[in-house]
Amino acid sequence: MSLIERTRLLRSWGKTYGEIKHELKLQIPKSTLSYWCKDVPLPNNYLTKIAKLSRNNLNKARLIAVKVNKIKRQEFLNKLDKINLSIAGSIFNPKTAKIALAMLCLGEARKYSSKTSSFYLGSSDPRIIIIFLELLKICFNFKLEKVRCTIQCRADQNIEDLEIFWRKITGMPKSLFYKAQIDPRTIGKPTKRKDYKGVLRVDYFDTKTQLDLESLANLVYNQLQSKNGPEV
Repeated sequence: MSLIERTRLLRSWGKTYGEIKHELKLQIPKSTLSYWCKDVPLPNNYLTKIAKLSRNNLNKARLIAVKVNKIKRQEFLNKLDKINLSIAGSIFNPKTAKIALAMLCLGEARKYSSKTSSFYLGSSDPRIIIIFLELLKICFNFKLEKVRCTIQCRADQNIEDLEIFWRKITGMPKSLFYKAQIDPRTIGKPTKRKDYKGVLRVDYFDTKTQLDLESLANLVYNQLQSKNGPEV
C-alpha cells in the first residue's frame, strides 16, 4: 500500500492530519495531506471528535496561560522587591520610622481623649501589630510596662490558644494581657474562617507619645495640603 493510500485510509477512519503525521512519522505539510484526502468521506462521528479535541486543546491552552501568567506575576513581584528593598531598609531611620508610625496611627489608632491616658491600635493582622510595636521602639523611649494587650474574639474561639498565638507574635508576657473580650453577637454563630485569630488590641499608656504622633500627622497633612494650594 502506497503512502497516499495509507494516508487516505487513516483519514477515512476519522484521523486528523496531525494524528496521521504522527502515526506515519511524516514531515509532509498538512496542506499536502489535505490535497491527497480532499475527496475522502469522513465518518459520522468526526465532527464530534473535532469538537472534543478543540475543547481539550482550549483547556490545555488555559492551563498553560495560567502557569505563564503566574510566572510573569512572580517575576514582576520579584522586580518590585528588588526596587523597594533599599527603601524598606530606611525604616530604621528614626525620622522615617516616626512618619510611618504617625501615618499608621492616623489611620488605625484611637485619637486623643482627655478621658483616658492611653491610645490603642487593634487589628486581626499580625503584621499591623508588629509594625506598631516595633516602630514605637525605634521612635520613642519604649517601656514594656506601658503596654497592655486585649484579645477581642468570637464566642466559639479558644481563648487560651488565641493568647498563646498573640503572645508569640508580640513577645509580650502573660501578665500584660487583660481578660479577653468576647463579642456577644457571635454566641451560637460558628466561626467560618478557621485561620481567624481574633483582634488584638494594644494599648500604650503614654499621652505624650500619642500627642507627638498626632502632631506629626497633622503637620504632614498641612505640608501636603499647602503644596496643592488653596481650595477653589
